Amino acid sequence: MVACASMGLYERAAATFRDLQASICAALEAADGRARFSREEWQRPGGGGGVTRVISDGAVFEKGGVNISDVEGELPEDFAAQLPGGGRRFRATGVSLVIHPRSPMIPTVHANFRFLEKGDAAWFGGGADLTPSYLWREDAVHFHATLAAPCDRHAPIGDYPRFKAWCDDYFMIRHRGETRGVGGIFFDYLGHAPGMAGAQEADLEAVYAFVGDAGAAFAPAYVPIVERRRDEPYGEAERQWQLLRRGRYVEFNLVYDRGTVFGLKTGGRIESILMSLPPLARWEYDARPPGEREVALTEVLRAPVDWLGRR
Repeated sequence: MVACASMGLYERAAATFRDLQASICAALEAADGRARFSREEWQRPGGGGGVTRVISDGAVFEKGGVNISDVEGELPEDFAAQLPGGGRRFRATGVSLVIHPRSPMIPTVHANFRFLEKGDAAWFGGGADLTPSYLWREDAVHFHATLAAPCDRHAPIGDYPRFKAWCDDYFMIRHRGETRGVGGIFFDYLGHAPGMAGAQEADLEAVYAFVGDAGAAFAPAYVPIVERRRDEPYGEAERQWQLLRRGRYVEFNLVYDRGTVFGLKTGGRIESILMSLPPLARWEYDARPPGEREVALTEVLRAPVDWLGRR
């Protein structure tokens, strides 16, 4: 469905996210070459629903999901007080994805783009970030450069240096002292979200245009990396390191992730909320990087890199 100007902004955003789900699933299916996304519609008690699409046991992707949601209702009083806008009624629509490749040489990836309305407040948020187990600088540079392009096209709303730094800070596993991955962009409260830290007052139509462009950049940012790394050799040692890194991914999602918290606080569908978790992960007491390549990744995670030299 193509969003048309006669729709309200919320309805156009929801339509854009539905289109984005379809295009991303098609691109990932083509990259995998074997597996296809399942499709399940669901309804949320209290208002709205969504569509969960899951890929599993593919030639490339071990597990992944691309969700859309369009929900409304009443927030718990304590949670409502933490968000901008008066009252407890809200509407929220968005697309969210996490892809866990089978090969440790292909990075896990996450993206989310969303629009929320509550009282007199309305804002967009989202972004995309890359989580490798083994790092190639050219992959990180490609991912960042592809996401920086829509930021530049929509400046000053799109602010790559700010969104890159925000991503590094947001995806910090604070109890580990390391970022979840090599970052990307992250933004929140773009539009009208008075009183929120980091909020940027901006014309909602202009923000909507930026978010649509940023969402469209996701597949070109990620799929070429998949194609470059799909045939890289690896063994059991590399696989075990990947499972340890997935353990860190789980720690972030269950302790810090705003989307997980929002879904749980608003009575969302548990299977869709926890779709982001990998099928296999590992925790080992006092785990240390076993070799030079693993050490190199860990050093980057503890001191985020300015991949494009734009700070």
